[in-house]
Amino acid sequence: MAVVADGTLPPLIAAQLNHLLSHSPLSFKVDQIWSGCKSAHFSDRFTLLVPFCLDYVKWDVVYNALCPWAAPDVIFAAEDEGFYPFFVAANGQSGKSCLEDWNCKDPARLMLLVHELRDLYKSYQMKRVGELDDERLKFEISTVLSREGIEVCMVSGSERLEEVKFSVPLLDMNLNKLVHGCPWKHQQMIYLQVVFPISRKYSSASSPRIKLVSSSELKSLLSVEDVKLPTWLDGMCMAEYLPAVEDILKAQIVEAIAAIGARRRFIEALASQFGRPLEADSVFCRKATVLAASGVFTFLVHISLSTQFPKQQPVLVLQSSQHFNSQGTPVLSPPLMDYPWSPRWEASQMVERIYEFLAEECLSFKKYCNDSLFQQ
Repeated sequence: MAVVADGTLPPLIAAQLNHLLSHSPLSFKVDQIWSGCKSAHFSDRFTLLVPFCLDYVKWDVVYNALCPWAAPDVIFAAEDEGFYPFFVAANGQSGKSCLEDWNCKDPARLMLLVHELRDLYKSYQMKRVGELDDERLKFEISTVLSREGIEVCMVSGSERLEEVKFSVPLLDMNLNKLVHGCPWKHQQMIYLQVVFPISRKYSSASSPRIKLVSSSELKSLLSVEDVKLPTWLDGMCMAEYLPAVEDILKAQIVEAIAAIGARRRFIEALASQFGRPLEADSVFCRKATVLAASGVFTFLVHISLSTQFPKQQPVLVLQSSQHFNSQGTPVLSPPLMDYPWSPRWEASQMVERIYEFLAEECLSFKKYCNDSLFQQ
């Protein structure tokens, strides 16, 4: 979440923008803030990055610093020149907009406006794709349109060929409730991104490009990049493909939850050799730090555990408590993974082997620390 710097925008405008960035369930961002007048004391316009179809579209939101109580104008990208969200029909009727009863003292007004515009933009993109002379795309849309949250848009592909991108939310479950005490503010989601080339008449239909995309915070639990997707067979459509993907994801999530328990048992076992950890990630159990010593040489051991633990062994980084570089920061070792390991060992044996490894490695690390001081 970004918060507008104090004094950059007039207070009424800053309150609306801060409310949008703080309270919207969508991850809006601000690209830049500037003033429409070089001599103005306040800035009064900004570029808003609007999340849509697993990417961002840029809209310029234009206020007037001299009249901060007035509703803003919104300028859309040049490629969306056909997007007229509040178009007045020939009979003089148009859909009711929150612009009609703008209240500058309500900090939620800007959020309501951009959410309304985003919904209209979603319908606009769906209409554009539906008007294409491509029977395959029309069929794909008809088979998945009932899914809640699906988004579709036209994009420029390689060699200026146009493509159509689908963003399909997967798994009808609340991922936020799967991990006890998780700090996630926004609802975590996993999407399937499907990109179809627009087929010309008499051309054979090629397979789409597919990949999984997740909210960034979900990587603490599961890295979707590690999930192997099933093959898209000739003649297949999304309605056939999606159930297979969701079955794989459900199994992966069950494994990811079980892996938290395995990592927690490993961190708890550290106490038997190193004493109680100084710090530890108590939610996802991805990190821990313990204190170690060899004679008078004391150092910290930072332990990082991946979501693939115990298949992947922990990464160790040693930090001296007595040696500092020219910038005044503690000397750190390179990441260490060259030690005995088996995912079949009990947690106590894993910790014991790491302890035995460090009993020898600490001598090399001490020499590394002393050498780094001589080289300053």
